Amino acid sequence: MVRTHAGAVRGRREDGLVVFRGIPFAEPPVGDARFAAPRPVAAWDGTRDAFVFGPPPPQESGFQGRTGVIDAPMGDDWLTVNVWTPDPDPAARRPVMVWIYGGAYKLGHSGSPGYDARRIARDGDLVVVTLNYRLGVEGFARIDGAPANRGLLDQVAALEWVRENIAAFGGDPGRVTVFGESAGAGSVASLLAMPSAAGLFGRAIAQSVPGPFFSDDLARDIAAAIAAEAGLRPTAADLSSVDPRRLTAVGEALGPKMREFEDRWGMVAHTLTAFSPVVDGEVLPAAPWQALAAGSARDVELIVGHTRNEYRLFAALGGQLGTITDEQATAALRIFGPGPTLGPGSGSGSGADGERAYRAAFPDASPEELYEWVHSDAVFRMPSLRLAEAQLAGGGRAHVYDLAWPAPAYGGALGACHGLDIPLLFGTFAADLGLMLFAGVGSSPEAEAVSSRFRTAWTAFATTGDPGWPAYDIERRPTQVFDTESVVTAYPHETSRRLWEHHDFGALPLMG
Repeated sequence: MVRTHAGAVRGRREDGLVVFRGIPFAEPPVGDARFAAPRPVAAWDGTRDAFVFGPPPPQESGFQGRTGVIDAPMGDDWLTVNVWTPDPDPAARRPVMVWIYGGAYKLGHSGSPGYDARRIARDGDLVVVTLNYRLGVEGFARIDGAPANRGLLDQVAALEWVRENIAAFGGDPGRVTVFGESAGAGSVASLLAMPSAAGLFGRAIAQSVPGPFFSDDLARDIAAAIAAEAGLRPTAADLSSVDPRRLTAVGEALGPKMREFEDRWGMVAHTLTAFSPVVDGEVLPAAPWQALAAGSARDVELIVGHTRNEYRLFAALGGQLGTITDEQATAALRIFGPGPTLGPGSGSGSGADGERAYRAAFPDASPEELYEWVHSDAVFRMPSLRLAEAQLAGGGRAHVYDLAWPAPAYGGALGACHGLDIPLLFGTFAADLGLMLFAGVGSSPEAEAVSSRFRTAWTAFATTGDPGWPAYDIERRPTQVFDTESVVTAYPHETSRRLWEHHDFGALPLMG
């Protein structure tokens, strides 16, 4: 039994750990709390069983939800945390790692089997916390009468819960590392730029940072289009008339129509999600690249990196592997490629400039390779690298990595694709994305070795600040490459880096 500020909770002993599931860190964001900033959870009497994950936040249908059994009840108590600890002894003062899931800011649940943190906690001898946050319209739509970035505010509230309570679970509130992948990495990048998150963690790991961040004008225009799908205005009052679980369908309905808004939304119309953090000037005062370059996180130690073949997962899910034509490659290069004069907040597509740059830099590349590389660079690889460079510019320290080991399923056809780092980090080869990326293969001595190196680097960083390879600098550019034989080398995608070196990632503008 552990006593939190709100009341006592009872966990279970599992595999040498004590695990607590479904502890509320804020009141359910429904009723008069709908679309509001998270509110402190009310205290309870007695001891609360913390045996079952809290309900998933309302979300669109997606492949993530079909890949594993979620042992969670229905209900409105979405804002919960889970804790894996070797020993809930307040004297232990172990390092703490706080996981933020990805899912395009519209999918995800901390109770997904792929996020079972027992191997991280046990192998690293530390405390792991996972959390839920609001998604989609509930968490990220920019609507009148509500604060921006409610999903990010939920994450801050969870980190405040960690600061106030984690000592009772055997953790050290002064040694907290946040880590996340994809939209979780975009969330980590946002937290590094948010004044309300300052001081809540001292280390951060961002795995595959997504480039799209929205300006306020763009976000409001997207929210208006979402609300119009239900014949409503983009206001908290109007949208509150729709049940949260039905409102997800409104956001989902916009997906197939996004390209109709290309003249207004630019490259965003060609992405997979209408949701991203909003640079609203208050909750998120500046995009992470500008904020870090100005020193917002100079005192936070950072790991940031990506997979080698980021976009191949999405190509596979879309049935595009082996089908890309030169016309499709040309369109992608013109939409996503960098131009020589792109400035802050651009990203609406560089037209012929981007196409010429990529074709000149990769003269022997096939249409499919060009298509994959420009998507990977624009959406994940270059935003991740540039976040490290921004951290250096602001006086901080960053370590950079590249995951090159290919997923074993389908004869390695998926390469080192987006999301591969999740089953490797958690060791969950037979859950969620692991089912797809290790299909018919499962774990192997080689997979276990790569997984162990990955996990050991993360837990060592959380414990000591040293992941086992040198910090990045702009002269040598040392990068940890995770592969069958892991090595430290100069950044391995130098051609792409040079193509993008004059592009300033930032809040994407409303075009029309």
